[in-house]
Amino acid sequence: MTEDPFVTHRSLLFTVAYEMLGSAADAEDVLQESWLRWADVDRAQVRDPRAYLVRTVTRQALNRLRTLSRSREDYVGEWLPEPLLTSPDVAEDIELAESVSIAMLTVLETLGPTERAVFVLREVFEMPYGEIAGAVGKSAATVRQIARRAREHVAARRPRVPVSRSEQQAVVERFLAALRTGQLQELLDVMAPDVILIADGGGLAAAAPVPVHGAELVARMLAHSDRVVSAVWLNGAPAGRIESDGRVAAVSLVVENGKVTRIHAVANPRKLTRLDEPAELAR
Repeated sequence: MTEDPFVTHRSLLFTVAYEMLGSAADAEDVLQESWLRWADVDRAQVRDPRAYLVRTVTRQALNRLRTLSRSREDYVGEWLPEPLLTSPDVAEDIELAESVSIAMLTVLETLGPTERAVFVLREVFEMPYGEIAGAVGKSAATVRQIARRAREHVAARRPRVPVSRSEQQAVVERFLAALRTGQLQELLDVMAPDVILIADGGGLAAAAPVPVHGAELVARMLAHSDRVVSAVWLNGAPAGRIESDGRVAAVSLVVENGKVTRIHAVANPRKLTRLDEPAELAR
């Protein structure tokens, strides 16, 4: 017996849903809903199971995204994507690693649901416009226009200077070493003067309610020594895990010109359930 196409493509389907939603928990719910629909399909009528399943997951994710966009308006403090533990191998696929990075997922949050779906399917998974049109319920011509607008929107907000994997890793290691010592000057040395810290506690963990701007303020917030700091791979990039007084936080960094320019810190415990086993992502 051949393996069910849903099982064969599960990693891809999860990645599509996760990139559209920024939440592993919601992505898993979407996969469950999609599986139930797939179970009722006459497989003999499906010529391309992969494309069919991606369309199904996209539609379910769009429905979920429209619901979530309302609930996120009531979220306590800043909202950040749910971090995923990944293996270093994910970084080998540069486009996949960039697309699932916390920085990119944060940018995608600024797109409307349909724009986000079109951008993810076209730019990340390279789906033809005709297939995307079927998934989002628009004409191919309209999808082309949406894709162009979404590309321009994302390009204006993504990091300005591409950074090599080795440079990213070196800067992250310096930053984590500074966190371990808690020395103010070491933190200042590794951060850009206009660094921004965005923290997500969700009302369940202590976190700055608004973004914190400037190296001096950020360094003073981070300069503590009573914690355990470990290096991990999150969302396809080197990152950090911080444990203090029984609390855990995941820290992802944006690096430009050898300095940390943005810090994403997730402390909401409901978003930290995927830090023990690497997620299986695929394009």
